[in-house]
Amino acid sequence: MDSLLSDLRARVILAQASGKPVSIHGGGTKDFLGMKGTGTALDMSQYAGIVSYEPTELVVTARAGTTLVELESLLAENGQMLAFEPPHFGPGATLGGCIATGLSGPRRAAAGSARDFVLGVKLLDAHGRMLTFGGEVMKNVAGYDVSRILTGSLGMLGVMLEVSVKVLPRPERELTLRYAMLEAAAIERLAAWGAQPLPITASSWVAADGGGELRIRLSGSPSAVDSGRARLGGDVVPAAEADAWWQSLREQTLPFFAARPLWRVSVPPVTPPLALGDTVIEWNGGQRWVSTTQPAEAVRSAAAALGGHATLFRPESIDEARRVGVFHPLDPVVEGIHRRLKSEFDPQGIFNPGRMYSYL
Repeated sequence: MDSLLSDLRARVILAQASGKPVSIHGGGTKDFLGMKGTGTALDMSQYAGIVSYEPTELVVTARAGTTLVELESLLAENGQMLAFEPPHFGPGATLGGCIATGLSGPRRAAAGSARDFVLGVKLLDAHGRMLTFGGEVMKNVAGYDVSRILTGSLGMLGVMLEVSVKVLPRPERELTLRYAMLEAAAIERLAAWGAQPLPITASSWVAADGGGELRIRLSGSPSAVDSGRARLGGDVVPAAEADAWWQSLREQTLPFFAARPLWRVSVPPVTPPLALGDTVIEWNGGQRWVSTTQPAEAVRSAAAALGGHATLFRPESIDEARRVGVFHPLDPVVEGIHRRLKSEFDPQGIFNPGRMYSYL
């Protein structure tokens, strides 16, 4: 492992000296997100392995190339999980890619996002220096903000070497309920339930048979789940079918997700139906997946008018992504912060240039 690290350092130092960019890769399962990387590939998949794990401390530290399959299998053996339920999108998905993209799955609305669980990061900067931010416990806040900034940065600030994340116990019991209802009614129902002390840990609405189907997942102690079931009614989904459903939602294997272009629209949960195109709803109404042929400007304007933003999650083509951009345009003040961060961490612009925005 020392030789791998030495090689990574040498390649970064050479790139910095020559001004030639590198494109950071792990398992390649999320290469579709953002603009296509430029520069020489920097493969992190071999820099893998669990660094430390103490189940009683609810913290695991692993190298960036560690697969999510390996990590989640280890946690499951100890009755624990990555509570933000990160999507894999393939068997090669790595922890580094998980944190670099900052994606979260169905449990995000209840448990928090990937960023909320990152405790510390070891980073290889543009000068070949190994920097440590944060730690392995929540109370160690030195540099904690930097660790959070790196989450979702798409590798544009440096090469993540190790990540420490907080883990949580798996729920004692889970139960999925479903209801036949239209989109507007589902949004209203989710808003009402969200104001109550209910153990809802995932929700989804999809169009079905001219109407729609709302599903919710209850998680927690048997008594809490039973109480929620009694209050909410609905039809119980068999356990195997329920597990398959949330897995297919998390991994985007439902037929809906084959549509291109596919937009990820974030709006306030109580927002009425968007009327932009075919829609799947998650996160109690806060996340809307939209398949539409409407122009990018129309989608983004509609999201912004509602206090949200829109990401071209899966474009129809690379040319389309280049033409309209992938991520929602930033407010000038926020853009200035992004530029300064890039300048501080990567003054030569060698790490994943243009992957997020053309000017980064």
